[in-house]
Amino acid sequence: MGSVSSLVWDGRGAVISRNVPFAEISELLRRDDVLSWVDLSGAEPQDLERLAGELGLDPMAVEDAVAHVERPKALRYATHTFFTVYSADFDASGLGNGAGGGSADEGSLAARIRLHKISAFVFPRGLITVRAPEFDVEALVQRWEDNADLLGSGVGALVHGLLDVVVDGHFEAVQSLDDTVEGIEDVLFDERVLARRVQRDTYRLRKELVRLRRIVLPMREVVNGVLRHHREAGSSPELDASYDDLYDHVLRVTEWTESLRDMVTAIFETNLSLQDARLNTVMKKLTGWAAIIAVPTAVTGFFGQNVPYPGYGTWWGFVASVVVMVGAGAALYIAFKRKEWI
Repeated sequence: MGSVSSLVWDGRGAVISRNVPFAEISELLRRDDVLSWVDLSGAEPQDLERLAGELGLDPMAVEDAVAHVERPKALRYATHTFFTVYSADFDASGLGNGAGGGSADEGSLAARIRLHKISAFVFPRGLITVRAPEFDVEALVQRWEDNADLLGSGVGALVHGLLDVVVDGHFEAVQSLDDTVEGIEDVLFDERVLARRVQRDTYRLRKELVRLRRIVLPMREVVNGVLRHHREAGSSPELDASYDDLYDHVLRVTEWTESLRDMVTAIFETNLSLQDARLNTVMKKLTGWAAIIAVPTAVTGFFGQNVPYPGYGTWWGFVASVVVMVGAGAALYIAFKRKEWI
């Protein structure tokens, strides 16, 4: 069995019990005089199957709750509402400092997003969460304590607190990706940074952004589904403003990811354009020097003929050839230099 913890509040939002034994959970969730939360961390399938039989949990919801990967969604069943979401944080341990002189093997500029699955069963007076051990449950409990006045409104306050913590984590993850975009933009035009490093970081950034968008975009459906059930159940209207604010935050995160996607695309295109421009510069320089070198080659080839010509075998012929080579080479050098070919 995984870790099991619980909290029980009275009608005024004051905690009256903690860590109820597992055998008493089903009875606790049936009580109408208290508000309860049961947390299963790293739960085994048999743990949920036992609760499913006692509480009438839908088998498909139980299967989704224990699955390692599941799309965020909200579903309503006869006795409960079920939803799955993902919290997000980021690992900044591999970030580079963005110094222009860094090598390609130094730390990457792209943050790695970490996702943690959370599933929840919502009852009229109770909430069961099935989560990954990495999810910061202390932040969730603190959020409920900070809004203890709302707990008197019922289980909707618990659900709102959970979703609010999750969406706040999405905000922080998007902010980290936004900072990463700015870091890549800062080194994009720095010729001391290898182009393959920018390519690698931009590709990794796009990959992390895609992962984040997969959990952010469905949040609109999840919040809408929970909000609709909250209103149909006739819950306290005091929570309406909180849920509307939560939905607004979800929309803002979604729009932010859309903006970041456009910015990453622009970085890709700009990086390719810069590589083409640098290649053209190299080709111009090679062409310019090749033209300069071709002049003395042509002159020495002419004076190296095995037939008599004016100046053949004389000192002034040698001087004339040198003057032609130096003069023509200097003229080409000056002309190419003015055109910034060399």
